Order: sequence, then structure tokens, then C-alpha cells
Amino acid sequence: MMPMAAFGPRGESRTPWDRVLVTGGAGFLGSHLCTRLLDAGAEVDCLDNLSTGRAEKVAHLAGRPGFRFLERDISAPGCADDLTGPYDLVLHLAGPASPDARPDRPVAALDAGSLGTRTALAVAGRDGARFLLASSPPVAPDARGDAPDGADPVGPHRACAEAVRFAEALVAAHAGAHGANAGIVRLFDGYGPGMRADGGGTPAALIEAALAGRPVTVPGDGSATHPLCYVDDMVDGVLLVAAGRSVRPVDIGGDEEPTAAEIARRVIELTGSHSPLAFTGDAEDGPARPRPVTGFAREIFGWLPSVTWRDGLERTVAALRGRPEPFPAPCGQEATDRRTGEEWWA
Repeated sequence: MMPMAAFGPRGESRTPWDRVLVTGGAGFLGSHLCTRLLDAGAEVDCLDNLSTGRAEKVAHLAGRPGFRFLERDISAPGCADDLTGPYDLVLHLAGPASPDARPDRPVAALDAGSLGTRTALAVAGRDGARFLLASSPPVAPDARGDAPDGADPVGPHRACAEAVRFAEALVAAHAGAHGANAGIVRLFDGYGPGMRADGGGTPAALIEAALAGRPVTVPGDGSATHPLCYVDDMVDGVLLVAAGRSVRPVDIGGDEEPTAAEIARRVIELTGSHSPLAFTGDAEDGPARPRPVTGFAREIFGWLPSVTWRDGLERTVAALRGRPEPFPAPCGQEATDRRTGEEWWA
């Protein structure tokens, strides 16, 4: 395997991994990772049960040498038997959509965080592979008391939050108790071509509203800020962390924080729409979201976002003009868009 220094995140050199497993690979971030890895010379097994991912997301990879799509549930008994490997890297993106989502299928979300993560860790351990969990930022306390610590575990927002917490705890335990080469990357507010458009206030939803001439609506007075991170930069960050041996969770998120109103106005400008900008007038519902602390990613891994939020929105608008892609909404087991903003206004 090549050393980390030989690997450039945008495919400038060959990937250090010969074969990679991407769970939840038919979602937004997963499909971009599969494409980047294949372009860099790796063989890729893309696993997704298509509960929220879509086969169309990786259809452009079908027939490419080294790519294999497996419609499987990582939480199902015996799934590991179908993952023959051997793998050098396991990227585990299959899991609950976000810690503050309202899951339509809470049992599936909890199974993904527990059974699914355990299976993915076991496959990585079997092959001596680097394991990386793509996780969500922790949720801060809010007025409902629906916070990670001290909250009622049966509250309305708890299934996804508890699944995310357990998955991170399981990875840390494996690294500590078994010396596993396992790490965690926490992803903040990712967006770009191919992102889901049914998540309320996501950039894709705002763009679709503007293109359709509907009001472009933002919560509250539009003053809440969001650390947008374009998908290419997010993929860079994931692969740089994967190429290291860090056990400590690493934040990957944008260093610019435009307000919701600024994002909406930029969308209206880019689309040339006559849609009005509308405000709900109500405070944003949901726990307060933390902001990424990216100093560790910068200092240790040399990661820096290179696409400004304005340029990233322009690219996303261009992609949605060509082919809008609606996505199913449930917070389920293979929700690979989970870390990248299906409810990132909340």
C-alpha cells in the first residue's frame, strides 16, 4: 500500500488502496466517493440496500472495470459473507440521516448504527483494512431538552441521535480495546450536484423552488448561518482522513458561514428566477447545531476547502438545471445523504 504522502485527494496520483468497500455507496456522498476512488485506480464494492440511496446515482459506474454494486443490507444477518474482499479500506456511510431527524423507521436507524457498524468493523478487522465511519456532528441541548446527554432516549428525535452516538462509541471501543485501525469523520452541511432535494431548506430544495417559480422559503428571519462544504471538498477530506491513522474524530465542514437568507438570495440570482424570498417568521425548530472545528483536519491532514459557497451553489444550480433528482425522505438505514444536510437547517 502506498504511503499517505503519495496520495493526492483530487486524483493527481494513484489511490493508496487496491480495493475499497463503500457502504451506503448509492447515496449523495457515497456515489461521489465511489467515482473518485475508481478514477484514482481503486476497485470499489458499493453496497446499498436502496432504502434511501438510488441505483441511478451509480449507474454511470456500471461496466467500469473494478466496480461492483451489491444491493444488500449491511445490518442483515450474513451480509459479511457477501463482502468477500479482501479490502484495504472500508468507508462506512450507511446509517441514520442525522441526529436531529425524525425517523420514519427508527428501528432501521438503530440497527444501522449498531448491527451495521459492527458488521462493517468486522469486515475491516478480518482484512486488516483501515475503517472510517462517516458520522454526524453532535447535537447541542435545546429548549425541548432533546440533547445527547441527559435526554429521554424515547424522545421524538432520539433514534437517529442514539444510533449515531452508539456507532461512534463502537468505533472508539474497537480502536481502544482491539487496536483496530479505525477512525471517525464528522461531516457538516455538505451540498452539491446529486444532493437530495426533499429536505426542506437544503440548497437543492431552494434551487428547485426557484426553478419552479415557487417562493424560496427560509426559516425564521433567515439569519441562521450554515458552514456549507461543497461535495468535492468533502470527498477530499474523507479520503485524506482515511489515508491516515487518526482515531480522534475529525471535523470536515466549510470555513464560510453564509446566512440562510444569503443562500436563498444567491439561489434566486443564479437561477434568474422571479420567485419571492419568504420567511417563516418562526424560530428554527430543532436542536442547535454545532459548527465544525477544522483545525485538526488542516494541521494534521492538510485539508482546506477550495470551493467557495457562491461557486459551489453555481455548480449545483447548473447540475439541477440539467437533471433534477428527487430523493425519498425517510431517515433509514442506508441514508448515505445523512451527514450532508437532509435536515441541515434544523
